[in-house]
Amino acid sequence: MKTLLLVRHAKSDWPVDVEDFDRPLNEIGIVNAPKMARLLKEKSVEIDTFISSPAKRALHTCELFSGVFGKSYSTEKTLYNPRETNFENVIYGLDDSVNSVALFSHNNGISNFANSLTDEIVNLPTSGVVGYQIDCDNWSDFATANKKFLYFYSPKNFEK
Repeated sequence: MKTLLLVRHAKSDWPVDVEDFDRPLNEIGIVNAPKMARLLKEKSVEIDTFISSPAKRALHTCELFSGVFGKSYSTEKTLYNPRETNFENVIYGLDDSVNSVALFSHNNGISNFANSLTDEIVNLPTSGVVGYQIDCDNWSDFATANKKFLYFYSPKNFEK
């Protein structure tokens, strides 16, 4: 059994003359990202590895989450402006010793991918997290494995 978490980057700023890729988190994002990570930790969610889009806002979100969990992270350029197949390719590339992974990315791609997994429809807000149980022992079996919606958390639902 594997667990997949999809995390949309935290609330970002829109500074003038800054490319989309380089947009930073704003104050709300800097507060909400670790708040959501602490929520997951309080709910005993295990995460073996963190993989992020290299875009500044997603990477900073991932850094804040990984700091709460005390785990390292890596980046994957295909998680920036992703299509569903980008997520699948990252998943297929995971080592089978990884039982739980959190992928940090952007809308619309991350919500579209989430909605392709089960009948549960989600539109991930900034700092939103959705979790799935994947009925497989090998990530290479992801496409054909049964997928079960576990939870959806939005920072708007928690006052911590």
